This record gives sequence, structure tokens and C-alpha cells, in this order.
Amino acid sequence: MKIRGEQDELEKEREKLEKLLGSERRMNTLLKKEIQADADKYGDDRRSPLVERAEAKALTERDLVPSEPITVVLSEKGWIRHAKGHDVDAEGLNYKSGDNYLAHARGKSNQQAVFLGNDGRSYSLESHSLPSARSQGEPITGRLNINAGTSIRHVVMGEEEQLWLIGSDAGYGFVCKGSDLLSKNKSGKALVTLPANSEVISPQTISNLDTDEILTITNQGRMLLFPIKDLPQLGKGKGNKIINIPAAKAKEREEYVSHLISLPQGSSVTLYAGKRKLGLKASDLENFRGERGRRGGLLPRGLQRVTRIEIESAAESSDSEEPQES
Repeated sequence: MKIRGEQDELEKEREKLEKLLGSERRMNTLLKKEIQADADKYGDDRRSPLVERAEAKALTERDLVPSEPITVVLSEKGWIRHAKGHDVDAEGLNYKSGDNYLAHARGKSNQQAVFLGNDGRSYSLESHSLPSARSQGEPITGRLNINAGTSIRHVVMGEEEQLWLIGSDAGYGFVCKGSDLLSKNKSGKALVTLPANSEVISPQTISNLDTDEILTITNQGRMLLFPIKDLPQLGKGKGNKIINIPAAKAKEREEYVSHLISLPQGSSVTLYAGKRKLGLKASDLENFRGERGRRGGLLPRGLQRVTRIEIESAAESSDSEEPQES
């Protein structure tokens, strides 16, 4: 009886196995159940997570350069050099006879230095490759193809995502990224479209596009304040009108923008006109607020020829920090 009972069980098992082996669907179902059962019994969280990596790319020379603070110095005659650190007295460096300090920019050794010419073109050079400030440098014309009659007037450095306020002293401007300033060609790239007889103003960094404001002053003492977000963000071009300067006066350079500043919200400023000065708190600046492209308000008599501006942000304390100078 035991043998017959065992025979019946084996017969049932055989039929089950034959059905299983004869059906791919049944086989897959069994495999899923067994794997799931083992996973429930023995499984745990994956200890080596799967991470999708970006495509491998060859390193450039700049990628291998250490990120160290440096200062790039530009002279009036167009000679360039760099010094390590940000505490460099650029104006006190030794210059060739007949040459003098013009501008400098602080950045990192793995960033490119951007130079702006009076023709509105921008040029880029690897900052770490520039000659040392221990020497008098070398002429920038030896590294770039600059058109005859063009002189380099400004130098800036920053991250590619940094926002900049770019403008001409004819009263036009726009916002662009640091990457828009860079050029791969020795002949540079067209950046600012300049109206007749106008010049590029030194670019200004923008801390916050939503809250920063533009403070612009003309050589005849007109001052206007408005949100910087009212300007378009462009890769190049003429931009929109910042302050209204009559076309005839702009062409003859009777009136032009003397100061163009990106002003953090709530900042106060001190205007200098020779030996005279005027302090304006954030509430005082409201008297000069207006729509973009307006004529602006007239500064008090005797303070209309502004030569220098000091900025103190709302976060700064007059006892703890020196005001920013422009």
C-alpha cells in the first residue's frame, strides 16, 4: 500500500513536471516565484549603488592648472602681466617709460582674462600664461590680432555663469553672462555695438538680477536709478537705453555716461566732485528713481561733475568695513 501511495505521488509529480517543462510561461512564473521567495528571505538593500556617469572627456590645460588667486594688470599702452594674490598694488607696479597703470582684474589662475577694446570687441587669454608682474609684462598685440587704431581699455575676470552689466557711455546697455565675454579667436568677438563716438564703460558684476539696481550718472550731473532687471539679457548687441542723452549731444560728446554702477538693494552712496562730497542714503536715492530711459534728476550745483563714487551696501557697517569705491 505504501509503494502504491508513493507511486501515485510520483505520478502526480511527473505530470506536474511535464506540464512545467512543456510550457515556457509556466517555467517563467516558477522562476519569478522562486527568485522572489529567495529575495524576501535572503535579500537586503544594494550596497554598491548604480550611478550614471557623464561621458569621459579629455582634460584641457586649464583643468590641470591649480585654482589660485591672481591679479591681471593692464597698462595704458596695452602691456599685460599677472601677479599672485589679490593684495597687489597694481598702480604701484613699475611701468615702462611713458606708460602708466590703466586697469586690473582679480580672479583665479584657472580663469580666462577678458579684455575689452574701444571698438566694442572682447578678447580672451589664459590668465596663468601671462608674464609675471615681476617684469614689465609684454604687449597684448603680441598675443591677439587687434585692428589698427584699437586700444584695450578694460580687463575683467569671473566665472562663466557670473552676470555682468555691459554698456556704452552713449547711455545704452544690457546684461550678459561671463561665458558671453569669452572668445576662442585671436581676433576676438563683437560684443558691444557702439553708437558714433561712444566708448565701452567698464563692465560691472551683478550680485542679484532680481534685486540689484542700476545707478547711472552723466558728465552733466544727471542721475537715474532703476531695477537692473529692466534691461534685456543678451549675448551681444547695443542693448536698451539706460538714460536719455540727446543724440546730438552724445555724438558730439557734450554729454555722456560717466558712471554706470550695479548697486545692491538698499545701498547708500557717497558722491565726490573734486573736494566736495554728497552722501545719499537708500531713502535719498529714491528722489532719483525713474523708469529706464528717462532723463534722470539733476544733482545739486557744485556736485554735478562727479569724479568718484563710494558704495556702502546695506549689510556693511561703516565701523567694520571700508566703502566700495567706483
